Amino acid sequence: MEHKMVIAIHFIFLLFAPLSLASLPSKRVPCKHLVFYFHDIIYNGRNFKNSTSAIVGSPSWGNKIKLSGLNHFGDVVVFDDPITLDNNLRSAPVGRAQGLYIYDKKEVFTSWLAFSFVFNSTRHRGSINFAGADPLMQKTRDISVIGGTGDFFMSRGLATLSTDAFEGEVYFRLRVDIKLYECW
Repeated sequence: MEHKMVIAIHFIFLLFAPLSLASLPSKRVPCKHLVFYFHDIIYNGRNFKNSTSAIVGSPSWGNKIKLSGLNHFGDVVVFDDPITLDNNLRSAPVGRAQGLYIYDKKEVFTSWLAFSFVFNSTRHRGSINFAGADPLMQKTRDISVIGGTGDFFMSRGLATLSTDAFEGEVYFRLRVDIKLYECW
């Protein structure tokens, strides 16, 4: 009797073992991997011709020409920045980064981003949409890819941002490493 019980337990284990293995997390491989740079030149009252972004909202102690103190808390900036395949601002753009960022903390230099990469090249058509917190003082930051159009229809994934260069409060360049995990 004991022998039959051992065989039954082994049989039950073999029957349910694949189900428990299926619940283990698997390492997902991106279906698309892209790297772009976007270049932001904020309007400072003297660079209208070259600026690609502007302050559209500011707290009472701030103004719309210079970023406010206290880690720029309360400033809302809209942008229409060129996207390039390399880190050279003068490279041919493959699209535009269009959206906004909000400086959202007094204590820490951080912002919240909502933007799209709108492509106009022969290599890519459509857009990729992003949103998320950007703790600017970290070397790399992850934000969500929340959708897209055209070549990127309904894409989802992760974009890792890193500040590639900055010049005071007038210019910065972000490297955007995009890994899409849902591609149609």
